Amino acid sequence: MERHDGYFAPDGVAWRVGRETALLLGGGRALLLQVAHPLVAAGVAAHSDYRENPWRRLEQTMSTVWTVIYGTRSEADAAVSRVRAVHERVRGRIAAPMGPFAEGTRYSALDPELLLWVHATLIDTALLVYRSWVGPLSDAEQRAYYEEMKTMALLFGTPEELIPSTLDDFRIYTRERLASDRISVTETALQIAATVLDPPLPLPLRPAMKALALVTVAMLPPRLRADYGFHWSRSRAALVGASRRWTRHVLMPLLPDLVRAVGASRRAEGRRGIGIDLGVILPSR
Repeated sequence: MERHDGYFAPDGVAWRVGRETALLLGGGRALLLQVAHPLVAAGVAAHSDYRENPWRRLEQTMSTVWTVIYGTRSEADAAVSRVRAVHERVRGRIAAPMGPFAEGTRYSALDPELLLWVHATLIDTALLVYRSWVGPLSDAEQRAYYEEMKTMALLFGTPEELIPSTLDDFRIYTRERLASDRISVTETALQIAATVLDPPLPLPLRPAMKALALVTVAMLPPRLRADYGFHWSRSRAALVGASRRWTRHVLMPLLPDLVRAVGASRRAEGRRGIGIDLGVILPSR
């Protein structure tokens, strides 16, 4: 059998969690959390085509994540190198005050603080979406996932000493960040959010986009939901809660693997001649 020596073990939690297409439900949440940091928002606004293609950044991010998790080390290293080369060019100064940052503050996509925040949004969102829409994860599985995904942060250049040591430390970090003024919804973030959640689409696709926007808003921390100006109500919360339960307990067990699993996962499992034991983490019916 051809050897595929990746950074992540096939029997690890990252392989089981990352294979789920349902994680894409969290894409909007992760993006909105990221640009709630004013310096991330400045970089996205100045160095991306988010107005023309609001979801391209997420597509590129997830493609790279899947390559790193399911590819060989050489494939992962090549993907990371491409991203870091792009990040080298994402730098500048903000032209006006943004949140707590004064006019002229420098930003860089290679800033360790920003790298850690972007990584944190992806980890926090993946765990939330999996538990909400796919199935339960035990405390031990969540801790194992966090430990495995430290590799991802290191590969993208986050200094090891900045990465929270444990899942508990990580949760403290995210809570403190969300409570701080460094996470501040600026006018730039509002413009990005409007474009991401209400992109120009053909009429038949608009209902699906509205449903995805509702899921995104539901998963935002309450403070950011309010800062972004999203209306929320008990009826909306009840609607999302019902759809979440139906997805977990009815839809997910019935979906064929061709739909449920991302292509990178299926290809990697096929090369290795293995299967993922979904029964370990799926709720019983």
